[in-house]
Amino acid sequence: MQIKDFDYNLPTELIAQTPVEPRDSARLLVDQGSGLALHRQVRDFIDFCRPGDVVVVNDTKVIPARLRLVRESGGAAEVLLLEQDSTAPFKWEALIRPAKRLKLGETLFASDNSEVVRIGDRTKAGDTFSVELVGEMRDDVEALLKKYGEMPLPPYIETRLEQADRYQTVYANRPASAAAPTAGLHFTPKLLTDLKSAGIKLLTVDLTVGLDTFAPVTSENPLEHPMHSEHYRVTQETLEECARAERVIAVGTTATRALESAATSGVLSGRTKMFISRGYEFKVVDLLLTNFHMPRTTLLMMIEAFVGPRWRDLYSVAIAERYRMLSFGDAMLLNRHL
Repeated sequence: MQIKDFDYNLPTELIAQTPVEPRDSARLLVDQGSGLALHRQVRDFIDFCRPGDVVVVNDTKVIPARLRLVRESGGAAEVLLLEQDSTAPFKWEALIRPAKRLKLGETLFASDNSEVVRIGDRTKAGDTFSVELVGEMRDDVEALLKKYGEMPLPPYIETRLEQADRYQTVYANRPASAAAPTAGLHFTPKLLTDLKSAGIKLLTVDLTVGLDTFAPVTSENPLEHPMHSEHYRVTQETLEECARAERVIAVGTTATRALESAATSGVLSGRTKMFISRGYEFKVVDLLLTNFHMPRTTLLMMIEAFVGPRWRDLYSVAIAERYRMLSFGDAMLLNRHL
């Protein structure tokens, strides 16, 4: 396996800069195996579900984790909070910029001169840092982030997001993640109600979306790519419901990773470094509703593991039909059994 196996030409103009309204009006490319893909909208997703299916979503909630701060010298700095230290609530793992210039122990300030963050050591991962929240508001993280933080949109989205809740699923629950589980952004309360009315059970899992959303694969052999661990939680009831279901439809790669991590390890809650790639045998998920992903990413490797090499044909069709790509883009429904 080589990283070039997961490359494709992504036209810049197809990278969606804003979400569509309403949410479920996004286009949906429906995988038909060796047949021609169907072109629908996400609101039609229910037409491809059957009684006895379960739909599993990741209900993690995105926090306004991007802090644009100032050094004592006046230079700009940025901190992206990734995950809170469970043993020391003031401490977080974070990405920082400019990483090479910021010094150990340096304090960063908000635009009103309030102390906000102190820089700590590099973590074992090497590309992140331990940082500590400081100042008068550090005891109330939610208030601090509400006052100084921004939604951590991916760097390829350059348009200002007018409504912060559009980078949040309608069923978001536990505030934790540094990025949205983007396939779920397409769901509306009505679509969820319609699914339940049709006898489709909606189940939730929790996977904290962290660094691997931002970290590209740089190794020529992608299997050498170091996966960063992410916290997940799957209840025993959810696993049992999945085992009884006719089919399990996961909404997004993060819901997939949580389910497969729990089923493979037998551990319902903890941290996962699971790298789903070519040759992996899926134990739970039958269908996958997902957005289109960046080239050369672990997410695209999961898609190949799920449907094999036909992912290229599906992406080619999507690009030819001018589908909107990436986080605020359109979606596709994949079936690994076709």
